[in-house]
Amino acid sequence: MMRSFNFSAGPAMLPEAVMRKAQAEFLDWNDTTMSVMEMSHRSADYMALAHQMEADLREIMAIPDNYKVLFVHGGASLQFSAIPMNLTQPGDTVDYIDTGVWSSKAIKEARRFVNVNLVAGGESNPTKIPDASEWKFSDDAKYIHICSNETITGLEFQDAQLEAVFAQGKPVIADMSSNIMCRQIDVSKYAMIYAGAQKNIGPAGLAILIVRDDLIGHEREDCPTLMKWSTYAENESMFNTPNTWAWYLAGLVFQWIKELGGIQAIEAINQRKAQKLYDYIDASNFYHNRIDPSERSWMNVTFELPSEEMNAKFLEQSKSAGLLSLKGHRAFGGMRASIYNAMPEEGVDALIDFMQSFALQHA
Repeated sequence: MMRSFNFSAGPAMLPEAVMRKAQAEFLDWNDTTMSVMEMSHRSADYMALAHQMEADLREIMAIPDNYKVLFVHGGASLQFSAIPMNLTQPGDTVDYIDTGVWSSKAIKEARRFVNVNLVAGGESNPTKIPDASEWKFSDDAKYIHICSNETITGLEFQDAQLEAVFAQGKPVIADMSSNIMCRQIDVSKYAMIYAGAQKNIGPAGLAILIVRDDLIGHEREDCPTLMKWSTYAENESMFNTPNTWAWYLAGLVFQWIKELGGIQAIEAINQRKAQKLYDYIDASNFYHNRIDPSERSWMNVTFELPSEEMNAKFLEQSKSAGLLSLKGHRAFGGMRASIYNAMPEEGVDALIDFMQSFALQHA
């Protein structure tokens, strides 16, 4: 079977090697004569798998020993509420930078529990992050929250902006759902990182939290049990039955990254993929990207065609060419090519070839 190139923003493409290994092991995992989905999550076999999965993630992200890695339910969106419930008390103030839809969702939830100071942003679907000179931090903030990459628009924090956030000396919380493991980062600069799995980690139904030890155990008295980080930290993320299939597949993805040469190797590939696609768009008179060139995402490349009629033709013909899920989010319109770690460079080349051909036919 010939697989298409899936540019979906999530659930997203998984590495073909991972899918084939999972297929081969589906009915009989590790000579147990049963599927990994059928065995007890507390069995010796599955616990060994879970421990190896965490060890591999710690290795490829260079996670320091004073951080817990938690595998939780509810996707990243549950953490919009869990973060203030674990880190604040009623009446506290927190700082949020609003760079788009996912930042706005996190802010909306946080306001249910705490006073939110909007450091910057607030514009609907911004195409540029406000200049750091305009940011207004609060003196008494318990933490600073950012969405490091806005999936819908393709707007991403850059190193200089991140350093301006770290310079405040407050715990920095980052939603990295769209760009976790796409490049090397210094985990120790963050107090907490969280990410939904369905983009760069594995299938939907799992979220991964990387939390500094000193932040765990300070939750509010009324924090629900399954929203407490301490619940997961004290029970190896197995207080109740986890999504065992998602854990298994995520572990295969981590092994795949290691076999490729780690995140350093993935970073070089991702930079090439994004650069060649942006270079083509910028050189074209037919396609246009609205995001400030200095703040473009490596993972979510958005672009527009001359008209809605042309959009419809583009989607129809690209699907026939085996290029799937290119329709942009309804909140931003146009097209969106999500080129996460699992998207091979050949997929980006195929997209550019199609875009060139389409433009020649319809310019």
